[in-house]
Amino acid sequence: MNAAADHFVASPEPGLGSYHLLDGWSAPYPETTGYIIPTLYALSDRLHRPDLGQRAQRAAIWLLTIQRSDGGWQGGRIGEGRPSVVFNSAQVVRGFMATHTRTGDQVYLDAALKCCDWIIRVQEADGSWARHNFLGAARVYDAYVAAPLLRMHAITGDGRYRDAALRQLEWVLTRQRPNGWFSDADNTLRHNDRPITHTIAYTIDGMIESYGFVRDERLLHAAQLAVDGLLDAFVRDGRIAGRYDAQWRGSEASITTGCAQMAIIWQRLFLITGEARYAEGRDRMVAWLIGVQRSLMNGPEGARGALPGSVPLWGRYEKFACPNWAAKYFADALLCAEGQLPAF
Repeated sequence: MNAAADHFVASPEPGLGSYHLLDGWSAPYPETTGYIIPTLYALSDRLHRPDLGQRAQRAAIWLLTIQRSDGGWQGGRIGEGRPSVVFNSAQVVRGFMATHTRTGDQVYLDAALKCCDWIIRVQEADGSWARHNFLGAARVYDAYVAAPLLRMHAITGDGRYRDAALRQLEWVLTRQRPNGWFSDADNTLRHNDRPITHTIAYTIDGMIESYGFVRDERLLHAAQLAVDGLLDAFVRDGRIAGRYDAQWRGSEASITTGCAQMAIIWQRLFLITGEARYAEGRDRMVAWLIGVQRSLMNGPEGARGALPGSVPLWGRYEKFACPNWAAKYFADALLCAEGQLPAF
């Protein structure tokens, strides 16, 4: 766990980038910097390392300086000139909520509120978000936006945030097939018929997080339908593929981020249901991820403690790179293996 934490500290910028085996560190990525902040605070407590909490607050201060006038944060990495994006901005909200809880500083909650107000203002009539999202497309993985809105409702009591989240989740439910697979789950247009496990997991995890706030059994049932398809594939094949089509047929190299996210999801469901198969899936996946991490420990300094984007590392997703979000979800999965839930 310390090795994964050290990978975050090694990033040379206030915001967190990713390490590329050929090109070194990338420019910072506001979205993933945002949701890494709660993980850094959790690791600071678990490992008794105050430097990680300091790293988290340094990242939060940097994110304050780049918030857009509309309340959101840009898509992509710094320097790419992209507009504000709903999904990305909601992940910064996660980091600001954690920093406000940690420090009590109102500036972080105020910035999060400004962002949430923008998010609900640009929501589509059907509950989705499209115009202000990546590629201008509505996607079910915005369930991972609904959960921060529900958390904001819990903090403030403002019903607008809850209403917006519930409208989005209702839309997500319309996109699920009887076997648990979701339409409109990929972060591309070309491969939307076989989405990546990373965005499938965002969808499932967002629904389970949201269930924790509203206790709507439909959300839990929908999440389990999708989870069970992937758990069956893991048990059957000994791995989770990078993409799955509508019949849960896998293709492409494993994506470590999606694999780590599934370990977290299985932990969540184990705590809710008590079903041993979820704990077994969690433990098997974490053991596999630890093996993947060890394969890079003798590599370049920037890769130590990290995970490659794909296994093998020349797979299509984040080829020859160590995305910071893979390390984030791996660290959360390690915490889950100890019986904890990941930090919000």
